[in-house]
Amino acid sequence: MEHNLAVGLDIGTTKIVAMIGRKNEYGKVEILGIGRSKSLGVHRGVVNNITQTIQSIQQAAQEAEASAELKIDGVTVGIAGQHIRSLQHSDYITRPNSENVIDESDIDRLINQVHKLVMLPGEEIIHVLPQEYKVDGQGEIKEPIGMYGGRLEANFHVVVGQVSSIRNIGRCVQSSGLSLEGITLEPLASANAVLSQEEKEAGVALIDIGGGTTDLAIFRDGIIRHTAVIPFGGNVITEDIKEGCSIIEKQAELLKIKFGSAWPGENKDNEIVSIPGLRGREPKEITLKNLSKIIHARVVEIIEQVYVEIKNYGHEEQKKKLIAGIVLTGGGSQLKHLKQLVEYITGMDTRIGYPNEHLAGDSDEDITSPLYATAVGLVLDGLKRQERRKIEESKKIEEQEDVLEETQDTKNIKERRSFLDKLTERVKDFLDNAE
Repeated sequence: MEHNLAVGLDIGTTKIVAMIGRKNEYGKVEILGIGRSKSLGVHRGVVNNITQTIQSIQQAAQEAEASAELKIDGVTVGIAGQHIRSLQHSDYITRPNSENVIDESDIDRLINQVHKLVMLPGEEIIHVLPQEYKVDGQGEIKEPIGMYGGRLEANFHVVVGQVSSIRNIGRCVQSSGLSLEGITLEPLASANAVLSQEEKEAGVALIDIGGGTTDLAIFRDGIIRHTAVIPFGGNVITEDIKEGCSIIEKQAELLKIKFGSAWPGENKDNEIVSIPGLRGREPKEITLKNLSKIIHARVVEIIEQVYVEIKNYGHEEQKKKLIAGIVLTGGGSQLKHLKQLVEYITGMDTRIGYPNEHLAGDSDEDITSPLYATAVGLVLDGLKRQERRKIEESKKIEEQEDVLEETQDTKNIKERRSFLDKLTERVKDFLDNAE
């Protein structure tokens, strides 16, 4: 695979998407190929059938390879699922020598200390995201590097997930003949694809409504402040239509997509859809008003749960207000009149998010659909990771050249890697040793 290419693999509950992208000369991302397959072995964002998931991944990867006429090897994978939770934590370190300025190794020490937090059995810390720092009690510092101080403390947003779920995803990817290049939290990936920097500064809640889960990521002052995964998505709406109208799932899904609306007042009483009956049975007639009522009830429940999370973050406090409101993305955001319903329930400005923030201008309309927000975000993440690696490699070469002059100093230079890269390494090692 070429150096400046990245592949995002979004393993969702309804679909698995493999997307190949590269940066063009203007710094925008061109999507070269895309493959999607029905996701059969995933329930609410968690793999529950390894064999079926492997088949679906292979199918999506082959389709992407065929459309881009390229071979894929490494992929960046997203993780979501109902096992993800987040917590706030503050920690501090005392520096041995306050005469020296704070550098990256101090921040690394502080972050590594947070990783030693004791979690519930089977859970592991996925992300440690610093919010703001304090140096010797002086607060609201965004970047402490270069400052003097003896005590460095910070508030962290810590994202936790189940180790077994992450390893299962790693196992599926490797068994599909692909190598795992990186792991990213899906709400973060979607946010990168859909939100502008101004929105992240002003304060915004990104709601990604998928098939099995609804992911939430809240930003303020350009920093991620809160994440949550709610174990409901578009599939429960389809399930309700199936039960409420006594029809099969395929018909329920089509009804939802073609005629569904989240606002029952829109439909007149005499609007009726006729659905062919099962073999030799009479067709069924369903009024659109009833259909909307069923959808409305479930959507309200999902939005209210998300709104509870937004309130938990503290949106109602003046200092934490989300000025840019809500951005809806994911397949479920395409439901008619959803934007109006969300505005009505939360009283916050709402828009539908299309993942065209970083894409080249001539991108295919299909790709800029909210359906592919996570996949586009994972491609962006993969490209970023490659850039980091290139910088690290060139640094290493420079360091090797300097070694002759200053052997002692280079011992102190340590490679700085994000925890997710370390987690990826650990998952790889685990899989290699478990075979």
